[in-house]
Amino acid sequence: MIISIFAPDFTPPPELFVIKQSPGKGLGVFATRDVEPGTVIMQDSPLILIRPPEMHEGIGYPLDAIQILITKAFDALSEDDQEEILSLSAHVLPGEADETDYDRLKTIFRSNAYNTGREIGLFTKVARINHSCRPNAGYQWIERLGKRVVYATSRIDEGEEISVTYIPLLFSKKDRERRLDQYGFKCSCEACAGHTENTWASDHRRQEIQKAFFELEKELTLEVPRSIMAKKNARRQAEESLRLAELVDEEGLADYYAQAYRVVAVCHARLEQWEPATIWAHKSYEVRLMGDMQSEETLEMQILTSRFIENWEAELRNKSKSRA
Repeated sequence: MIISIFAPDFTPPPELFVIKQSPGKGLGVFATRDVEPGTVIMQDSPLILIRPPEMHEGIGYPLDAIQILITKAFDALSEDDQEEILSLSAHVLPGEADETDYDRLKTIFRSNAYNTGREIGLFTKVARINHSCRPNAGYQWIERLGKRVVYATSRIDEGEEISVTYIPLLFSKKDRERRLDQYGFKCSCEACAGHTENTWASDHRRQEIQKAFFELEKELTLEVPRSIMAKKNARRQAEESLRLAELVDEEGLADYYAQAYRVVAVCHARLEQWEPATIWAHKSYEVRLMGDMQSEETLEMQILTSRFIENWEAELRNKSKSRA
């Protein structure tokens, strides 16, 4: 079996999306042609990028200091860029607009900005992408590019709305709704607006996924078990890891594909089962490539895949010699 670990082209094709009205959601981003998984949809540079003051646990960022930074950055922009920012939607809290010091710019920034690690940025194109609890796209801040990159995580048909997630997804519908309150809307995706029994089944899968990640990752290691009990436990974990990958795929949680596939790969490598370890490591690597081909996570999976291939090939050679 030949597995390629070469990185794909990172240049987004032209005219891949259009921003237009989305029923019940304001503006949204729609595909202008069929989009395959892994395709870069857009690369967006922040019009405003600030480094916030130190955040205080339980309190958050000092809002007055952040407002000063936002206003200074906004005032330095061209009129066109300022108009683009002011055209973004914003969730105004009850009574907030009546306050004497109400600032729409601060509200827009709070509703649309993304954390880039050390800084917070406002990306006006990415801000047009609506949320889904079962999104068809992912995004990632890439420091060396100075851009937030949006890429397809599943096939997107021409005319289909492109969606990402604003929140962690391994929570129940009720908990997700609570987290989305800060954005001022209720999610109407298929995971949230379906029949009660389907919503319950989705909640149950997500709870099981969250539990599996917690249980498997706390003991995740490449150390080969030696004792009978340790080997038995490792085999059980390998079986549970396959169930994890099955649940993540069934729920369509593309944001967790790479993480789940890595767990499966490592669990099988511990058992020195190099064929499944290689296959699952490569699956994780392929997903990581979609986000950033040079990230630490991508490079880790490239190294693991190569290492597992070597062990698999050695295993095949040994089997061939024993039959000769």
